[in-house]
Amino acid sequence: MQAAPVRATAIPSFTDALRAVESLLMSSGQRTARRNAWTSVLEDRRRAKDRVEAQRFLDQSADVGS
Repeated sequence: MQAAPVRATAIPSFTDALRAVESLLMSSGQRTARRNAWTSVLEDRRRAKDRVEAQRFLDQSADVGS
C-alpha cells in the first residue's frame, strides 16, 4: 500500500482574504487611498506612543532631579 502524495498548499491569511475582497470591490485608486490612510493611522499611533514614553522619561528625570 502506497501513501498518497502530500500537497503543501498555503492557506491564505485573513489579511490576504480581505485584500482579495477589497480588490474586487474597489478601484485601484480607492485601494491605494485606503492603504495610505491606514498607514497614516498606524504612524500616528506610533508617534503618540513615542510622545507618551518621552513624557514619562521627562517626568521621571524631573522627579530624580528634585
